[in-house]
Amino acid sequence: MALASHIERYRQIAAVLARHGFGFILGASGLDRFEVAALVAHTNGRSDAGGNAGPPQLRSALEELGPTFVKLGQLLSTRSDLLPPAYVAELQKLQDSARPVPVKEIRDAIEQELGAPAEKVFAQFTARPLASASIGQAHAATMKDGMAVVVKVRRPGIVTQVNEDLEIMQNLAVQASRHWSAASDFNIVGITDEFSTSLRFELDYLHEGHNAERFAENFASNPGIHIPAIRWETTTSRVLTIEKVTGIRIDDVAALDAAGIDRRALANRAVDAVAQMILEDGFFHADPHPGNMFVEPDGTIGLIDFGMVGEIDDDLRDRLVALLLAFGRNDAGRISTAVVNLSVGQENVDRVRLKADLTRFLAKYHNLSLSELHIGPLVSELVAVLRNNHLQLRQEIALLVKMLVMVEGMGVTLDPAFTLSEALRPYTQKLLAEKYSLKAVVKNLGKAGLSVAELGAELPDRLRSLLDVVDTTGFEVHLRAQELEPLVGRAEVIGNRLVAGVIAAALIRGVGEFAATDRQRWQAWERPLMGAGVGLAGILSGYLLWTARRKRP
Repeated sequence: MALASHIERYRQIAAVLARHGFGFILGASGLDRFEVAALVAHTNGRSDAGGNAGPPQLRSALEELGPTFVKLGQLLSTRSDLLPPAYVAELQKLQDSARPVPVKEIRDAIEQELGAPAEKVFAQFTARPLASASIGQAHAATMKDGMAVVVKVRRPGIVTQVNEDLEIMQNLAVQASRHWSAASDFNIVGITDEFSTSLRFELDYLHEGHNAERFAENFASNPGIHIPAIRWETTTSRVLTIEKVTGIRIDDVAALDAAGIDRRALANRAVDAVAQMILEDGFFHADPHPGNMFVEPDGTIGLIDFGMVGEIDDDLRDRLVALLLAFGRNDAGRISTAVVNLSVGQENVDRVRLKADLTRFLAKYHNLSLSELHIGPLVSELVAVLRNNHLQLRQEIALLVKMLVMVEGMGVTLDPAFTLSEALRPYTQKLLAEKYSLKAVVKNLGKAGLSVAELGAELPDRLRSLLDVVDTTGFEVHLRAQELEPLVGRAEVIGNRLVAGVIAAALIRGVGEFAATDRQRWQAWERPLMGAGVGLAGILSGYLLWTARRKRP
């Protein structure tokens, strides 16, 4: 979209930043092109180009700039690896609330999306909103089959407004990264891109509906967690209809006691759910604040609001395991490697300084038992180390850290003796055990074998290319990087996997005896072991292919 179509919004953003004391950002981001002084004077404000502003002024500026910037502030409030604690604490005060949309506009939106008036779609529809936020507005309703539901309707015009603001943010981020070293160091372009993606997902209620459905499948066998049902017949990208969850807010201690709820058992139930999300499902609720968790009369925890989620794939889980192992060994060198692997912006890291900072960090916690170890302060100090070393966490890890800190705060509210590190110990021990189980070793052997087989098949061609180059140019060694990069890259990937191949030889006899003496248990392991066998066969075949080609004239 052309600059001319955004000119008034650019000028408005520039004026608000200047008026709240962030004039120093204007030059770095290119906003100084706009006639800000006149705008500031017109609004009876004062431009403070010296940048005499702090956390309260930043919060006020974001609130004045509207929904997109409020959402940005809420995201930044989870990024203690990027901002000092005072800014994080202030941005956590941002409230996602907005002036209610007239009910006529809500009814019109429902009719446009669902093809009939609200009164015909629902047995009952309440005109007074339950909540009015920057993206949508929620109303209570009843389905014709009697189910109580909440109907969320996207605010009219919000998509156009958000898309305009996101495009402006991305433009400003690119300019700032070129002219402001701090913006470049903290990968402001990448942060803005991630924020744009997540906010656009939030605008699409189908995305939230699918998230809820996925949680429901994951917790289908857990009666202690209630995931509300999505009513797809009245759900679109603009309207979401979801089962209404009722109960006591999980932080309302007095009401829980009055209802006879065992708070310690409740805290344990919440930890069980968190452990399942992180360690088993790899899919977690990234915003489990007390307003999104309700305790039903039988003690079941009801979760709501599935717009913000995080995912942990196998690779990321392996990196987290490496960090846990490094902490278990109290090894600053291994921890520094592990945290770098969990971060972005690794290029300019001073490893010596990082290791020294982590050594001081470890010394403070070295003699504490798990029951004395609180995740919140530990995480705050660790991310301060990362921030001081110009490292920032990957988005999924930042969301995970935020969730863990929230869960620990909730647990302490329910049970003052609660510590998340102690509660999670059985789960982390299980995770570490699985990491080095026979099944995991066999799986890795299979991967290693296939990789080596591919290398064995490619190696002759790559060597032939190398010899052709040498024959052509003599020994001046004008080797082209692109001739060798695929081979070198693959060799790097499998280098440490070759060690596993040595172990395979020792396993062959044991596997044979295992299959012969215990057929029932063999059937449970047959598939993964066959995978390893395929891998080992791949190693051998690749080697034989290579040697056969070497013998050709």
